[in-house]
Amino acid sequence: MADQHSLARSLQQAADSRPEVLAVLAGDRAWTAGEWLDDCRAAAMRLENNGRPLAAAGGSLALARWSFACSLSGRAFWPLAPMRQPPPRLPELPGVALIISTSGSEGQARAVLLGAAQLNAAATAANARLGLGADDLWLNCLPLFHIGGQSILWRSARAGAAMLLHEGFAAATVGADLARHPVTHLSLTPAMLAALLDHGVTPPASLRVALIGGAALSPMLYERATAAAWPLWPSYGMSESAALVAAHDPADGPWRAGLAGRPLAGCRVRIGDDGRIHLSGPQVMIGYLDGGGLDADGWLKSGDLGRIDADGRLTVQGRADDMLISGGYNLHPQTIEGCLAACPGVRDVAVSGRPDPVWGDLIVAVVVGSADLAALKAHVSGQLPAAAAPRQVIHVDRLPRNASGKLDRAALRQLAAASAAG
Repeated sequence: MADQHSLARSLQQAADSRPEVLAVLAGDRAWTAGEWLDDCRAAAMRLENNGRPLAAAGGSLALARWSFACSLSGRAFWPLAPMRQPPPRLPELPGVALIISTSGSEGQARAVLLGAAQLNAAATAANARLGLGADDLWLNCLPLFHIGGQSILWRSARAGAAMLLHEGFAAATVGADLARHPVTHLSLTPAMLAALLDHGVTPPASLRVALIGGAALSPMLYERATAAAWPLWPSYGMSESAALVAAHDPADGPWRAGLAGRPLAGCRVRIGDDGRIHLSGPQVMIGYLDGGGLDADGWLKSGDLGRIDADGRLTVQGRADDMLISGGYNLHPQTIEGCLAACPGVRDVAVSGRPDPVWGDLIVAVVVGSADLAALKAHVSGQLPAAAAPRQVIHVDRLPRNASGKLDRAALRQLAAASAAG
């Protein structure tokens, strides 16, 4: 029998109680809960009977099918990005349901080990916060080789909700399906949200939650989207916490830059003496494949800076490793980016630094748009310390981002260094 917390068990329960109810939509294909269970059972039968984790690349539908098939077989699954070579032969990993690679936005990606208990706890808490139920439909356009896409499989199965699965993100396709289907929940990165707005996509009346994560949401983009009636839920999460840690319910009051809202039920959050976010609770990972991860008391020290207000709401202030020191001030790129995003002539912006004998880190703005250096400096004046004003601007057609939509900070630093050399 499948683990009581497993993905397979949730699907089995849905198939037993409502076998004819829609479970998965992908392209022109549709599966009821009973049909999807049969489909995944057939895939499980094709697996070698060795108990070792299955590592596989493929399209979204294939990765979704293998996720359920591995759960039915009681083995771990490691979904891989396209073109990535499978890792060396892996040993059996008892208690592990999912091996998921971190985004690698700050260096080498690491493989996170998550058990069915962690993934089920995360799905249960997320569903309670986001109001996902059996009659809902979640449009999943996130890559399934990252935790964001995988977590939607678990949430939908746990709730008995249907999932509308896309092969990656395309604004026109998402817009068409929002108009065609009664989508209630949708996960987006800020870059995806901006693309939908640029394409004139409007949210359907059925949409209750547009969960925004994976990167910092700028106040300008938030205001633009809410003015267009998008029901935004800014959030914070990571692979190590089986995705969602906190989400800001619009009913909880006004949003501000970096606000991720109240932590999910059961997820304990504290801020260390160094300003970093620490996490503990039933959804926090088992550990990393290469060892380590949690302290002796079960706490995970993240690489993110944050603070908790008097109402228990978490504000994320960016990566600790990204901190710049310019003119003697500690400045976080995310703070400067949030300010510059509202400057006229800026469609998208990122901030980096390059070594300078006078400033320490000379602030470099990488801009998509027409705003020049004088306009950027004038916009910052009076809002941030003078040391935060950009000293150089680089215009690009698009910002470097990884597959999950996060800014590629290493590529930004290379751009800044190359501009100085040129």
